[in-house]
Amino acid sequence: MTSQPVKTPTTISTTEFLIKFSQILWRLPSMIYTIVKGLKSIGGDKNISWGLELERIAALYPDNPAVKSPDGSLTYRQLNEQANRYAHFLISKGVGRGDVVALCFENRPELLAAYCGCAKVGAIASLINTNQRGESLIHSFNLNKGKVILLGEECYEFFSEARAGIDLSGSLVYMVPDTGKLAPNDIPDIRRELSAVSSANPDTTLTIALKDPVAYVYTSGTTGGLPKAAVIINKRAVSAMFWFGRVVMRVKPSDTIYIPLPFFHTNAITVGWPPAVYNGAAVALRRKFSASQFLDDVRRFGATHFIYVGEVCRYLMAVPAKPDDSETTLKYICGNGLRPDIWMAFKKRFGIKKIYEFYGAAEGVGVFTNIFNFDYSVGTSVTPFALVAYDTETDAPVRDSSGFMKKVGKGETGLLIMEISEKTPFPGYSDKKKTEEKIFRNVFKKGDMWFNTGDLLRNMGFRHAQFADRLGDTFRWKGENVATQEVEKAIDTFPGVSSSAVYGITLPGADGKAGMASIVKDEKTPLDPAGLVAHLRTSLPKYAIPIFIRFVADFEWTATHKIKKTTLKSQAYDPAQVKDALYVLLPGSDAYEPLTDAIYRDIQAGKFKF
Repeated sequence: MTSQPVKTPTTISTTEFLIKFSQILWRLPSMIYTIVKGLKSIGGDKNISWGLELERIAALYPDNPAVKSPDGSLTYRQLNEQANRYAHFLISKGVGRGDVVALCFENRPELLAAYCGCAKVGAIASLINTNQRGESLIHSFNLNKGKVILLGEECYEFFSEARAGIDLSGSLVYMVPDTGKLAPNDIPDIRRELSAVSSANPDTTLTIALKDPVAYVYTSGTTGGLPKAAVIINKRAVSAMFWFGRVVMRVKPSDTIYIPLPFFHTNAITVGWPPAVYNGAAVALRRKFSASQFLDDVRRFGATHFIYVGEVCRYLMAVPAKPDDSETTLKYICGNGLRPDIWMAFKKRFGIKKIYEFYGAAEGVGVFTNIFNFDYSVGTSVTPFALVAYDTETDAPVRDSSGFMKKVGKGETGLLIMEISEKTPFPGYSDKKKTEEKIFRNVFKKGDMWFNTGDLLRNMGFRHAQFADRLGDTFRWKGENVATQEVEKAIDTFPGVSSSAVYGITLPGADGKAGMASIVKDEKTPLDPAGLVAHLRTSLPKYAIPIFIRFVADFEWTATHKIKKTTLKSQAYDPAQVKDALYVLLPGSDAYEPLTDAIYRDIQAGKFKF
């Protein structure tokens, strides 16, 4: 017996919309008021910033918990005072508005204090990905050279390994102690200098404007390229404060938002933390995500909200269920990438009332949010957007005879683009060339500009959308576009499958790319290759069924919990490169069979008509 594929709704009916609309009707006046008030507060180039909002909330709720963690807790008074010490320290080193300060920490309170200190002087906090090593790590340090580098003691070892390649000329490096176990003596300890400076609010905070950058976040892709530094401006951070804090999640001072994600991840720094700061709520941290300790942390910290990425939710579902999994204070979750195949099961198991799925790029100009609580949807956006027809063969949007792009209809999938304007600016990357590559011009009229998200979304109607796939993972086979996420969803519902990654590979003599799936088996359940084919035929169109299967022990992951597919694609189905078990679905066959050397040679010779 095979499990039935999840029937994911692809459109929203008028009846469904009216029901959801009626459920939040009582909130509309306050929502509209909040939105209007928020838009007014961030209009123009006012001197409003992350640092100023921290000072405001520290004055209102000085004794409220600001940070909860196994490493210790801070009230808002304490967080603000620590941030002030970092600010005065940076000022003493000549750091000012627009200078870069590299922060290399695991998730601990000192990271948050140092970040806020940077914000108060107008410095740009370069949030180093602590999972990077070698060339990527060196690149991140050198791309935006820090006038000061604040290094967590826990990062000393891998920093030292890369040190020879990092340009440290003109940079001051300081150690922020942790456990004291390493006790490095080649980098000065910051504690003495911090204790010698003032804990009072610096005057510089009042000079920082909405347009000023507050952080660099290094985007990690799956294509093997070096990281890009997305610019986060104060306007983006302050907008997230009131949007996610007041409109979406309605955070209260008594709430706690649990953030197990690293703070170099945009979900942590621009979605999870801002609502807490804006409303005097607490954030709960963990150095590194632990699925087995998740519920213990939720109960320990009294978490009411949880910030996620999809793969984290999948890890949680893989932990053996207990009868009391839903008996927590946790009621609301906000994040992106929650897969349809576990969406409803996750809600039920953990007692989640609302899933605020959202969509937004780190460097983007707007965000989609599921404020109406439609299942399987990323929601809608107040930022002008469009879903336009995209040809994956030419790797470009479809344009009409006049040279303008064409919007897709309800139920259709298109490339998401978002309008760039004075009200919705595109800060881009620290690399101006990379910034220009993400801009479409003359889209619907001459002179307009739109941000290319690089993602395919489905038009669900009523200005709602559903994530379909990333362009880099979409491939064309048999004249049809294959969305890898949908194929993965179908595979993941089959007994014996723990998780999967789908991608397109080249076949000799064939147009387009054939589907291939790498699968991690569930050790507790046998997997039937013949049954898998039957299951996929009931779940997917014929052209979307993978021709090749590879069984892997585990995947290689990016720091932001995305599967790296580059090596999988390059090795493809070549037995000489792949030591894992390989299977193939030959034309006319009803089951996957082992891919032998002889079959491989026949495929390369074009003897099979796939």
